[in-house]
Amino acid sequence: MEHLAIIMDGNGRWAKAHNKLRIDGHRAGAEALDRVMHYCREAGIKYLTVYAFSTENWKRSKAEVTGLMSLLSRYIRSKKDELIANSVRFRAVGRLADLSAKIRKEIAGLEEATKDGEFTLAVALSYGGRAEIVDAANAWRRADPDGELTEEAFRAYLYAPDIPDPDLIIRTSGELRTSNFLLWESAYSEYYFTDVFWPDFGKEEFDKAMMAYAKRERRMGGRLK
Repeated sequence: MEHLAIIMDGNGRWAKAHNKLRIDGHRAGAEALDRVMHYCREAGIKYLTVYAFSTENWKRSKAEVTGLMSLLSRYIRSKKDELIANSVRFRAVGRLADLSAKIRKEIAGLEEATKDGEFTLAVALSYGGRAEIVDAANAWRRADPDGELTEEAFRAYLYAPDIPDPDLIIRTSGELRTSNFLLWESAYSEYYFTDVFWPDFGKEEFDKAMMAYAKRERRMGGRLK
């Protein structure tokens, strides 16, 4: 497997189950991300994309959104040296213009500082699969209004065209939907659903997902001989 993507769901329900604030659930989710990056490196995975904040998440309460943005800012500032030391390349994908100027500057600084990393962590922020498709179509039309739109040409205008499509997408917390995540890129991805809340996602569940994926027959629309 080259690319794993994760819909990190269940932070709020984890917090409620532990009589904690929702922001505490998001902090625990950030710790789970650190663990899973380590598991990915051990498994030889080269790319990890995580769904951190969707275009729809802006509709949440002002307090929760503010808390999430503060947590993101702290994560960016506190993880720089660790990411560099572990050769992790940080990427942010989504409608980044929706973020504050301060956070955009922090993201740009972290991306530049980690650009030579061997392992890529792509964090989807203010991201929506439909939004990405619309943005890519508009970008192509502006760049080549008289050209023929092919799949290859379209892909070049996605948020991260250099990152391969995900081999496996994991969704935690028991929900069975894609939630507008990587709609174009996931055309032939495998899915793994688990009831475990994201903050509780550990090595045992990661290994279960890897074993389940290993048993799949990926035909990409064709037939096996």
